[in-house]
Amino acid sequence: GRIGAGYVLMMGTSGAFIAICVTALAQGGPAMLATLVVISSLFQFALSNRLSLLRRILTPTVAGTVIMLIAVTVMPIVFDMLTEVPEGGPVSGAALSAVATIVVIVAIGLKATGTLRLWAPVIGIVAGTVVAAFFGLYDTSLIAEAAWFGVPASAWPGFDLSFGPTFWALLPAFVFVTLVGAIETIGDSVAIQRVSWRRNRAVDFRTVQGAVAADGMGNLLSGLAGTVPNTTYSSSVSVTELTGVAARSVGVAAGAVFIVMAFLPKVLATILAIPGPVAAAYITVLISMLFVVGMRIVIQDGIDHRNSLIAGVSFWIGAGLQSGVIFPEYFSEFAGGLLQNGMTGGGLIAILLTLFIELTEPRRRRIEVEFDTSALPTIREFLADFASASGWDAAMGRRLDAASEETLLTLLAQDQAGGEPQKRRLLVVAHKHSGEAILDFVAAPGTANLEDRIALLGEQAAATSIEREVSLRLLRHLASSVRHQQYHDTDIVTIRVTPPETVPAG
Repeated sequence: GRIGAGYVLMMGTSGAFIAICVTALAQGGPAMLATLVVISSLFQFALSNRLSLLRRILTPTVAGTVIMLIAVTVMPIVFDMLTEVPEGGPVSGAALSAVATIVVIVAIGLKATGTLRLWAPVIGIVAGTVVAAFFGLYDTSLIAEAAWFGVPASAWPGFDLSFGPTFWALLPAFVFVTLVGAIETIGDSVAIQRVSWRRNRAVDFRTVQGAVAADGMGNLLSGLAGTVPNTTYSSSVSVTELTGVAARSVGVAAGAVFIVMAFLPKVLATILAIPGPVAAAYITVLISMLFVVGMRIVIQDGIDHRNSLIAGVSFWIGAGLQSGVIFPEYFSEFAGGLLQNGMTGGGLIAILLTLFIELTEPRRRRIEVEFDTSALPTIREFLADFASASGWDAAMGRRLDAASEETLLTLLAQDQAGGEPQKRRLLVVAHKHSGEAILDFVAAPGTANLEDRIALLGEQAAATSIEREVSLRLLRHLASSVRHQQYHDTDIVTIRVTPPETVPAG
C-alpha cells in the first residue's frame, strides 16, 4: 500500500518537536497543540504524494547529511547520561557498567554469528546492568511499586478551531519542523534499504513515500490523541545492521509487543530502571553505526566538489549550532530555538545549498511525447538539437540517440511486462553537466528497477528475455551511469552519457 515502508522502522517522539510544542502549549493550550499537529501532519501526506517533484532537492546527499547530524544532536545528551548515578553512588561504577555494555555488544557484533549476534544488544544491556547493580546503581524501587496490569492514563483535550492569530503565528514553525522530521524519515527509509539486503540494491522511492506517509499518519493520530508528534527512530537502522534482522515479521511483532507493554506497567518500569550509563553505552554503539550509514549514503551518491561542500559545510554548521558556539545571541531564540537543534539547522543548510545549485543551473531542455516507439524520431531530433547547442559533434549525437532509444525500449518492455499497457506520456529532460549529457526520462512506473537489472546482468540471463538483456547491455555500454528512481505513478530514469573522445580506454 501507499502507507508504510515495509521495513523495520520504529517511531517515537522527536526532540526536534519539543521546543515548538512547549511554545504551543504555553500560548494556546493542549487544544491548540492538537490542532497544529493534525494540520501539519497533512503536509506530510502531500509531501509523500508529490515526493518525485522534490527529487532534486531532497537528494541522497541531503538525506545522508541529516542522518550524520542525528549523531551530533543525540550524543551530547548521551554523554550526559554516562555520569547519571544516584546521589552518593560511585562514578567508577558508572564508568565500569558503561564499558562492560560497550565491550559485550561490540565483541558479540564483531565475532558472533547466527542467533548469538541477534541478541548482542540485549546481552550487552544485561551485562552492563549486572555491573551497575554490583555498585548499587540499579534502582529496583520503581519495579516493585509498579502494578502488573494497568490502563494508560488519557485525557483528550479537543481541538481549538478558532484559527486565531496564535494559530497562524505557530503554523509555519510546525510545518517547518514537520518538514525536518520528514527529511529525517526520508534519510532513515533510504538507510534501512541499504542495510536490509545482503546484495546492494537501488533505493526504491515508493518505500520512501510510504515511510513519509506513515509518518504523517502517526502524527495525525498523535494530534487526534492530543500528544506530541512522532517520527521514525534512526536507531532502527543501526539495530538492523548490528543484528542482521530485517524481516517484516519482526517489525509486526515489535509493534504488537509495544501495544501489549502499554498495559504492563511493571515491564515498562523494568526498562525505565536500566541505569543511565548502561543506556548511554548502548545508544553510543547504535549512533556510531548510524553515523557511518549516513556517510555511506553520501559517498554512494557520488563525491564531487559540490556534494562535498554541501555535506561538509552543512554538517559542521549543524554541529556548531548544536554546540551553541555559532553566534548564540542571534540563533538561540530564533524561531523558538529551532536552530539550536543541529539536525534542523544543518539539514536546512543542506537544503538551501542544494536549492541554490538547482536555481543557478542552466535551463534544462525538455520535450513531452507519447510513451511509444513512434516518439523516437521526435526524441532523436530533440537530442540532435541539444547536442549541437552543447557544442558536441555528430558522434556524441549518435551516442545520445542510441542511449535514449535503448532507455525507451527498456521502459516500454518493462511497462508491457507489468500487464495491460496504458496510454501514457513521456517527458525527456536534457542538460549538460561537467562535460557530460544528463538525460531524464519521466514515465509511468514498471515493476523492476533498471539499476538492479543492469547490476545482475550475466547472473540471471535465463530469467530475462534475450531482447531485454541486449537492451540493458547496450544501455550499460552507452551510458556512464544509470539511475532509476521509482515512485508511485512515476518512473524516472536518469542516464549520464560521456562524449566518445573522453571515455577512458579499457
